[in-house]
Parts: sequence; C-alpha cells; structure tokens
Amino acid sequence: MSAVWHLTRRFVGSLWPFRPPSAHRDWVAGILLPGELELWNRMNAADQRHSYAVARRVEQAIEAPREVLAAALLHDVGKIEAHLGTFFRVAATLSAAVAGRETAELWVRSSGITRRIGLYLRHPQIGGDLLQMAGADPLTSSWAREHHLPEGDWTVPVDFGRALRDADDD
Repeated sequence: MSAVWHLTRRFVGSLWPFRPPSAHRDWVAGILLPGELELWNRMNAADQRHSYAVARRVEQAIEAPREVLAAALLHDVGKIEAHLGTFFRVAATLSAAVAGRETAELWVRSSGITRRIGLYLRHPQIGGDLLQMAGADPLTSSWAREHHLPEGDWTVPVDFGRALRDADDD
C-alpha cells in the first residue's frame, strides 16, 4: 500500500510546474559537482523537488557524505532522456507493472512513444551512465543504477542504500 501512496503523491506533485525555491537550489549547488549539477538542472521541476526532499530525508536519517547526498539528488536523473510528461510517465509505470521492466529492452529498440516509455523504464541504467560520464563518484552512479534493485543486489554500502531507499519511499 505504501507504494500506491508514494506514487499518488508523486503524481499529484508532478502537476505543480514550479522549480524548487532558490534556497533549495543553492543547497543543491553546494552538494553537487559541476557535471552532476548540469544533469540535475536538466531534470524537470517535479523530479528536482522530489530529489531535494529525498536528499534532505537522507541527511536527517544518517551522517551522509557528499556522494550519498548526490546519489539522493540524482537517483532519477536517467528519466531526462525519456522526455515524458506526467501522463506518459503514469502510462510507463503501469506498463512496467503489467509487462515487466524487462520489456523495456524491447521497447527501447522501437520508435516513438514506445521507445520513450522504454527509456523511462530503463532510467536507472541510463542515469548511472550519465553520472559516470559526468564524473560523479562511483557510489553516486552506482545508486542511480541500483535504486530499484533488491537489497541483495546492491554494490553500495547497505546502510547508505537503506537510508536512500527509505527516503525515496517516504
């Protein structure tokens, strides 16, 4: 049930078109490396607000080093490559529930909206690659790749991974 509540809140929040306040953006700029900040600035307003909230919850939960806060801020950065609006994101999420995320590999090879939904579903891998190319810390790019995986498949330290997961699911 918490997944439904989380997704409902994310949907409602996505309808609000405004970027985070300047104080929040300043805090983010103080955390991220230049290449990471460029990627964060490409994220849509709802994803920026969500990632800021996740990072602040991580900061309250544990003594988090910079790369962990960057992981919280950039875990969904791969979504920028899909160029999907709110309603197609809902369709992508429902598609993943019905067809499974494995189907995204086939969809990425197609064209049009099907390809974009496939890219959206592959956002963890895409985000990890973008972060690696931007010079992010390996922990930051690993978390972007692993944030939808079961705990047993993580390569990041478990205490950091749990704090990140819990903050994202809050």
